Amino acid sequence: MNTSRTCSFLLIISTAILRWSHVAVYGQQPQPTGRAFLEQKADRVTRLPGQPLVSFKQYAGYVTVNETHGRALFYWFFEAEESPEKKPLLLWLNGGPGCSSIGYGGMEELGPFVAQNDTLKLRLNNHAWNRAANLLFLESPVGVGFSYTNTSSDIKQLGDKVTAQDSYTFLLKWFRRFPQYKSHKFFIAGESYAGHYVPQLADLILEKNKTISDEDRINFKGIMIGNALLDDAADQTGMIDYAWDHAVISDRVYDAVKSKCNFNDSRSSNACDGALEDYFDVYKIIDMYSLYAPSCVDTTPNSTRRPHIHGKISPYAFSKNKAWHVKPTGYDPCQSQYTESYMNRPNVQAALHANTTKIPYPWAHCSGAITYWNDAPDSVLPVIKKLVAGGIRVWVFSGDTDGRIPVTSTRLSLKKLGLNIVEDWSPWYTRSQVIDIIINMLDI
Repeated sequence: MNTSRTCSFLLIISTAILRWSHVAVYGQQPQPTGRAFLEQKADRVTRLPGQPLVSFKQYAGYVTVNETHGRALFYWFFEAEESPEKKPLLLWLNGGPGCSSIGYGGMEELGPFVAQNDTLKLRLNNHAWNRAANLLFLESPVGVGFSYTNTSSDIKQLGDKVTAQDSYTFLLKWFRRFPQYKSHKFFIAGESYAGHYVPQLADLILEKNKTISDEDRINFKGIMIGNALLDDAADQTGMIDYAWDHAVISDRVYDAVKSKCNFNDSRSSNACDGALEDYFDVYKIIDMYSLYAPSCVDTTPNSTRRPHIHGKISPYAFSKNKAWHVKPTGYDPCQSQYTESYMNRPNVQAALHANTTKIPYPWAHCSGAITYWNDAPDSVLPVIKKLVAGGIRVWVFSGDTDGRIPVTSTRLSLKKLGLNIVEDWSPWYTRSQVIDIIINMLDI
């Protein structure tokens, strides 16, 4: 996707969060006392190396989600630039599975800071979402980024269910640490494999809110997911159709995949695997996540080369070709390398209160430690329908030059939902320019 257009689009989405959440003044908010006060004080990030001056507060640190196993998730939180007490709280999750929300979302997409090449300094992100909301980034599950476990067998037990449960436990404990945000309207957003993470965590919150005490009930209002993995058959079909329609693959490759692959079957075949190899060969020289952007010509560090994830991760054919771990790019096609260099600096980790256990591998965008994934449903569309029926607002957006989970996949998935269209295909304007086409759907 054209990067300047992408960032403008994301900023517009962030601004729309305020309208979507019906901005409200939250009145007298409980201030941290006792343990919460001390924990907040310990997590306060006063200044990062190379950071420009800012007026908003930021915090980072660990929340233990399993005392027995020693599982702890790392977070980075930015208050809104102005009037944080009046703004909603948004949790951002990236996918993978096994990729860092801080690395991609926090440092390259919607966070307030961006690492620069060679200078080891940060610059301000003009499209940061904390202009519109209080931003919380979480590295989940354990094994991702700075998040860790003291029980090595935990890494082999990871999957969608564990990720949702640990993320929920994190939220309960985080709100106890930051009680002043407990009353704020809470949203969850993400992209790619967060198409699984976000709805599943939302569903867990929805269910727990029915029986949990008022003290721990989360003021949960909605989700946003972009270019999201939602339904295996629709996602894979849309990927192939998109590649052919955008002249990425030849008629021969397209016809071979169409004739030899049945994406409604979770099992793959040798014939399908062979056809898909030709498909993926093209994306070795083109950025799959940003079709018209240049590729980084620098040698990719070993830390960013990902092993194949085994187990029940689906769809099998695309996991087999390591397509889950193709690196999305930011404004600069080498941005991810700048981020990794910055995040691995000892003084940066000290400022973030990170890597306190001295994990035996460098920080990376996507985890090399996670090589097995135990559970992943073929479709999360039933979960999304349940959320809509439960009064949770759902916003699905899709960039039109992302080839990994393209707009064709999103359209096929939404069609499967069978929701009623209340506002058909219509333009979305900003400054008198059309920046997108939208469609509103509602389950009645």
